[in-house]
Amino acid sequence: MGGVVVTGAAGFIGSYLVDALASRRGFEEIIGVDNLSSGSLDNLRSHLGRGYFRFIRGDLKDPRGGWVDGFRDAGVVFHFAANPEVRLSSESPKASFWDNVVASFNVLEAARRFGVEWIVYASTSTVYGDAGVIPTPEDYHPLRPISVYGASKLAVENLIHSYCSLYGIRGLIVRYANVVGPRSNHGVIVDFIRKLRENPRVLEILGDGSQRKSYLYVGDAVDATLHLFDYVRDRNGVFEVFNVGSSDWITVREIADIVVGEMGLEGVEYRFRPATSDGRGWPGDVKFMLLDVPRLLSTGWRPRYDSAGAVRLTVRGLLQSYDR
Repeated sequence: MGGVVVTGAAGFIGSYLVDALASRRGFEEIIGVDNLSSGSLDNLRSHLGRGYFRFIRGDLKDPRGGWVDGFRDAGVVFHFAANPEVRLSSESPKASFWDNVVASFNVLEAARRFGVEWIVYASTSTVYGDAGVIPTPEDYHPLRPISVYGASKLAVENLIHSYCSLYGIRGLIVRYANVVGPRSNHGVIVDFIRKLRENPRVLEILGDGSQRKSYLYVGDAVDATLHLFDYVRDRNGVFEVFNVGSSDWITVREIADIVVGEMGLEGVEYRFRPATSDGRGWPGDVKFMLLDVPRLLSTGWRPRYDSAGAVRLTVRGLLQSYDR
């Protein structure tokens, strides 16, 4: 199939995807693109200097950047570059627009220019907003995101659909639940560990603690993505959307209990700080999220970890990395 491009390759999910693609060796070359604004070359250290991997430092917001040439011989682009900060998108909406929408438009234009066959896009459960149906299926409508982040990701989904319709590109959209694991540098687990390392007696929790969401371990997320790519490609799909998550969910308070337990702490005082009258952590925070995943499961894939297991494994991995 020629080469494969991974945007956001030095980031959290993107670097695990590079790991998985390297173990497959099903492509002539893996080209990783990242501007290193939030990612780290340390996440790619096992691939740097290897013949199968080429890293390009470039900003996707620049349509004339050197990264564009990396698309020349690519058969598939895994577009995982984004500004992932859901909470900060309400404070800096322009950043979400440029980092997510403008950058993605440039990626699609590069794909069109060089005749890339496939775009696999890392989308998000936040495109559903406060869904009226839980678990929420892929065909739920209307899609009304309540964060700028969610709106930007939905806009990109629609851009990809239009390019698939107009220019013969084939697209796979994966709407992830909350993906967690080592190498992550934001989110509730990272926040709790950081706060408890600074003060092991008190933990400030954004929201009222009753927020309930689904969590997926990063290894499962990457495995599901590659499984779905093979599945859709083998069936000559043109544009497909899949929810990718576990079948259960967990509250923020339960996450706090897991973090406290794994850190070996006792008697920690929880101080809840709701940002809205209904107990959300911040304006734009989806309070309840559980994806409907029968369509994913029907392809023969199953996650290895439930939400609690994914959180626990992430805490252990992050603590080990901090100790190192």
